[in-house]
Amino acid sequence: MSSTELPASPTAAAAAPRVGAVRVAAGERLRRVTLPGLTLNVRHRPSDDTAGRAPALYVHGLGGSSQNWSALMPLLADVLDGEAVDLPGFGDSPPPDDGNYSVTGHARAVIRLLDAGARGPVHLIGNSLGGAVATRVAAVRPDLVRTLTLVSPALPELRAQRSAWPTGLLAVPGVARLFARVTRDWTPEQRVRGVLGLCYGDPRTVTEDGLRAAVEEMERRLQLPYFWDAMSRSARGIVDAYTLGGQHNLWRQAERVLAPTLLVYGGRDRLVSYRMARKAAASFRDARLLTLPDAGHVAMMEYPEAVARAVRELVTHGLPGDPVPADRDGGGGDGDRREAGPGGVDVRREAGPHGGGERRHDGAGS
Repeated sequence: MSSTELPASPTAAAAAPRVGAVRVAAGERLRRVTLPGLTLNVRHRPSDDTAGRAPALYVHGLGGSSQNWSALMPLLADVLDGEAVDLPGFGDSPPPDDGNYSVTGHARAVIRLLDAGARGPVHLIGNSLGGAVATRVAAVRPDLVRTLTLVSPALPELRAQRSAWPTGLLAVPGVARLFARVTRDWTPEQRVRGVLGLCYGDPRTVTEDGLRAAVEEMERRLQLPYFWDAMSRSARGIVDAYTLGGQHNLWRQAERVLAPTLLVYGGRDRLVSYRMARKAAASFRDARLLTLPDAGHVAMMEYPEAVARAVRELVTHGLPGDPVPADRDGGGGDGDRREAGPGGVDVRREAGPHGGGERRHDGAGS
């Protein structure tokens, strides 16, 4: 049994205290889904007109929340009836009763949410840890996934970047508690700026309003008694998933995914290496690759317009039996370039602010 599957401590397993309301952007609503042993907070954008909009589910990364999708969701609201989930122990979702923060445990939570709502098959979109979770869901429950979009997915790397080592160290028992003690004098703003430096290609582009919202969310999270436990156990879950062999190996599961897949990688990603893009494109059987040279680990927050264009193309033109036209440029203008990838995979490289790309930085998160 993985250490991430051990029962949580009594403090971590306790019901989430009401330490303050989470931020809700204009047009968004929050709802709670209560299942046996599991309560999930879901962010959505209600509309009276759902005709022609396909169901979608967004899954955040380690230390993130459903707020990480607030910039992308409205850009796709005309084609996707989107919901963003707070994984167990993150955002406004309390810890799971069984204390299971493994990738499989998080994937099981997503599957239970989709089964309970009878919304599948959905367009499943995941970032980082959420990308690993989404990959596992798509592999084991292909009936639930119509298309798959992965933004800097946390798939196994043999040689992780040095900048990713501190995050990996959170998986070591006791390190998170030690880090909490060592940094107890850090202000929430100092912590947020550290996260931005790790996750953004250029953290200077975050707006003042975005920074302020992120600081408020950090203040809220630090009051949660299970915050560090959820972080460390989920980090351990990623490390454990990296070491699994056989049919449970994430790369093996990537090969089993039947859904058309969009892969998004940032050239300035300090957590998931840019060099993994080609390996991922070769592993998923029906893949499209979008590379953003100036983006970091959270391209959907840094370049939501570029990511939205690629997702829209996948959703509207990339379904089985309806291949993407070879001459389609995705509306990126002079800053886009497409080329043939491995095995004929569609590859698009979209330039940054000096090459016609677009930016919008009105939020912050990991």
